[in-house]
Amino acid sequence: MNEYESLNHALIDAVKALGGSKVVAARLWPEKDPLAAQRHLLACLNEDKPERLSPDHLMLLLRMARDIGHHGAFAHMSHMLSYAEPQPINPRDELTELLREYREMRRGETAVAERIERAINSLKAVAA
Repeated sequence: MNEYESLNHALIDAVKALGGSKVVAARLWPEKDPLAAQRHLLACLNEDKPERLSPDHLMLLLRMARDIGHHGAFAHMSHMLSYAEPQPINPRDELTELLREYREMRRGETAVAERIERAINSLKAVAA
């Protein structure tokens, strides 16, 4: 179900959930004066203004929203692009999967190291 009229409306909702435009703008543009950053963010979210979020700033805003469990803007994008509703990955599940992959990789490295050691020992035996 799509509850937003536009992506900008979905992003505005995400900004509100994150504590408001002043808080979000300071995280998006820490190098700017806080009030200038806030004005820029408000202009980016105003459909009547030419300013727009860069792809990197959009991704950062979506990540920030995901981190607090607010998925409306990304769900809106998925709906508008005819994708299935997104399912966020539980950080614990992601960590478990990454650790499993890491252990498998290390096992493979150990096996290769053992083969290298055997090959070196074979060469030493032939040379002796």
